[in-house]
Amino acid sequence: MRLGYSMSYWGGAGLGPADHLALVREAERLGYDSVWAAETYGTDPASLMAWIAGRTERIGLGTGVLQMSGRKPVVAAMTAATIDQVSGGRARLGVGVSGPQVVEGWHGEPFDRPVERARDYLSVLRLALAGRPVSHSGPTMTLPLPGGQGKELSLAVSPVQERLPVYLAAMGPRTTALAGELADGWLAIHFPPGHLAERTAELRRGAERAGRSLDGFDVVPMVLTMVDEDEELAYDMMRPMLALYLGGMGSRRTNFYNRLAHTLGFGKEAEAVQEAFLAGRQGEAMSLLPDALVDAMTMCGPPGKLRERVAAYREAGATGLVVGLVTPTLRLRLEQLELVAGLVA
Repeated sequence: MRLGYSMSYWGGAGLGPADHLALVREAERLGYDSVWAAETYGTDPASLMAWIAGRTERIGLGTGVLQMSGRKPVVAAMTAATIDQVSGGRARLGVGVSGPQVVEGWHGEPFDRPVERARDYLSVLRLALAGRPVSHSGPTMTLPLPGGQGKELSLAVSPVQERLPVYLAAMGPRTTALAGELADGWLAIHFPPGHLAERTAELRRGAERAGRSLDGFDVVPMVLTMVDEDEELAYDMMRPMLALYLGGMGSRRTNFYNRLAHTLGFGKEAEAVQEAFLAGRQGEAMSLLPDALVDAMTMCGPPGKLRERVAAYREAGATGLVVGLVTPTLRLRLEQLELVAGLVA
């Protein structure tokens, strides 16, 4: 199983650029396969990957994930190809539909027909990265613009990799199937092993629709992680970030992480967390997270327990594992990187 490190959202824990670079370099030294940067309405992960490319030698460089509403697919192709060029073939392009709070509030676009939009997006992205003339007619996107003066164009720079890997972040069954149909990998955020295994049927359904095999397809859970003999401390360290995801990562009506908690059997708890969080009672929201829910959606506790969790991910079909760290200082995060590496070795 290939191990990745998520820088998550820049600025957390008061870490600066030098601290983040130190973490990435340590991950590379420890043998991590990849580093990933997230995107909301703060730092730009593509810029971070280009910056890291010039300061590392081997580690893969992933966007985890770019919001489709923030970049047209041809721009995402240009960005990924450029990072692949400057890094010597280390780029990995993760994309996702995001949610209405960001799509409508930050990008000013309607959040409708997300699966259809993702299909159009991936189709155009694939054409562009393959160096083919971009011509596409779909329910949400048509290129070139009909009736205009434009013509079919091809990407003027080629990625170093023959097939630059494209990952789709997906939580629902239809988008998961779309990953199996059109992507090279699936980023499964906060999925426990059992739910990951259940959703692989959707991947197969999508692959069958495309007449393709899933041989070589990457199944990559992205999981908040903390290794500590003090299990209660580990739970408490997870609660602030998990409360944010269940309570504030989305609107009251549309929060995909909250929906995941419902699917996992924690519907009442997830609703209570969201209600408290949106009312400004973040401390209460954290206290409402039961240990069982924290266990389901994160990976935390003693090394022996976490080794079993890693083994369960392997058994569920995961080919990679990307960990996000929550400890509050650079020193503690450096320690966590080494502890996590020991779990997968």
